[in-house]
Amino acid sequence: MSWDIWLIFLVLGVIVPWRGRYRLRELLAKPSISAAERISLYRSTTTFQWLIAGVAAWRSWAHSYSPSQLGLITCGAWTVGAATILGAGILGTFQWFNLRRMGHMSGKVRERLQALAERILPQSTRERVPFFALAATAGICEEFLYRGFAMTAFVRAGLPSWSVVVLSSLLFGIAHLYQGRGGLLGTTLLGFVFGATRLATGSLFPVVVWHIAIDAVAGIAGPRYLTLNKRVND
Repeated sequence: MSWDIWLIFLVLGVIVPWRGRYRLRELLAKPSISAAERISLYRSTTTFQWLIAGVAAWRSWAHSYSPSQLGLITCGAWTVGAATILGAGILGTFQWFNLRRMGHMSGKVRERLQALAERILPQSTRERVPFFALAATAGICEEFLYRGFAMTAFVRAGLPSWSVVVLSSLLFGIAHLYQGRGGLLGTTLLGFVFGATRLATGSLFPVVVWHIAIDAVAGIAGPRYLTLNKRVND
């Protein structure tokens, strides 16, 4: 792989997780944050993700990564569409019940979850609009970066399919290291599912929609089950 591809992997494997942990420490150090601060967080993260995805798309074009190699072309539209709808429903439902389960935890784990939810999840209708914009951005940009660009680069380097899925999933998990060990493990496992689906369908479309569904449900159910006041005040 060329130096620019390695540089993008350096950003994904080092800069992105460092930035996430640094920003989260800043947020947790504050007794509370305002709606304006949360909205600013959503907007800056949205901009940052589009910037990285844009650079990766530019270098993909420069190295002649085709749309089909990147998973940007859908074949078997009916099958892919059915898998997209079914998967989004299953994963969205699982996310909802998982957040409800976590809401019934106690002790230090519950305290940390509450602190995270109160700082990074929307607490009002005004905050949900930019949060859902961020959820859509994460679905599009992260899937392009990890299941599109990264997997294509690994395939171009001659790696076997199983290692391509493993490596891209590990990168995806490391990017979510700010969520702690549980977040690292959960997102890595989710990355395996997404990566395998990307290989099976040849398309990013299902995993983009699944990713958006998971994040959108987090923005709705998270404040309801994880914050101290379960009634979201609009």
